[in-house]
This record gives sequence, structure tokens and C-alpha cells, in this order.
Amino acid sequence: MKQAFTIIELMFVIVILGILSAIALPKFATTKNLADIAKGRSDVMAIRSSILSERQSQLIKGVNTYIPKLDSNFTTLFTGTNTRTLLKYGITPGATDGKWSAADNTGKNYNFKVDGVNTPFTYDDSTGIFECVSNKNGTTVQKNCYKMTK
Repeated sequence: MKQAFTIIELMFVIVILGILSAIALPKFATTKNLADIAKGRSDVMAIRSSILSERQSQLIKGVNTYIPKLDSNFTTLFTGTNTRTLLKYGITPGATDGKWSAADNTGKNYNFKVDGVNTPFTYDDSTGIFECVSNKNGTTVQKNCYKMTK
């Protein structure tokens, strides 16, 4: 006599696996978004810190200006200019979630994508402030701005 599972036992296992996956998959999507926001937050802090560090090294040289733009080649972001270095290795741009991209060629406007939505950042070379730009209350962009900068 051969031992085997009955069709009812197999269907029961498949239903249980379906229920578990229906519960687990949304949790994984949320975890990915939280990881992207944590990465963006870390990048923002590193960029802000490097702007201040570059400013201090310029003050020692007697130069009283902030770095004029955050990058100039746009193949690697946030590296600075030819004469003033920001991040030594920079950040590789991309178009997917968790990636930075240049919004234009000024070296002052950037986007960070979270959950398919671009969160805009801008750099003001007169004050040295790198901040998220959102004036649309309650939007996903404003929520992402808050999570990444507060």
C-alpha cells in the first residue's frame, strides 16, 4: 500500500500558503519604501554635511562663498565642480525607486524617487541650503519630504 497526500490535504496547504502570501507581500512593499526613504535621508544628510565641510575649507582659504553648484558632469551626482569637491565618489543617478536624478543641468535641482514619485530637492548657493521643495499640503511628495528631512 502506497502512502500519499489526498487532494483535500494539498488544497488545504495551498489555501494556507495563499493566505500567508496575501499578508506578507504588502509588508514587503512597505519595507522597500521605508528602505528607500532611509537611503534618501542618509544621502540628504551626507550632502548637507559635505556642503558645510566644503564651505569651512573655503573659509580657511579666505573664500566666503558656498559651492556654486553640486555637480557639473551629471554622470555622477553631488561631486562638486572642477575646482571645488563635494562628495568624493558621488552618487550614481537612476530612474528607479531609491535613486537620485538631476532635474536639469544647473547643478542645483534634483529628484529622489520613492514609490514611483519624484521628490524634488533644490540647492541655494547663496545660503548653502539643500532642501526638499513641496508646497502641496497632504501630497505624497510632501510626506516624502518630511520623512527625508525631519
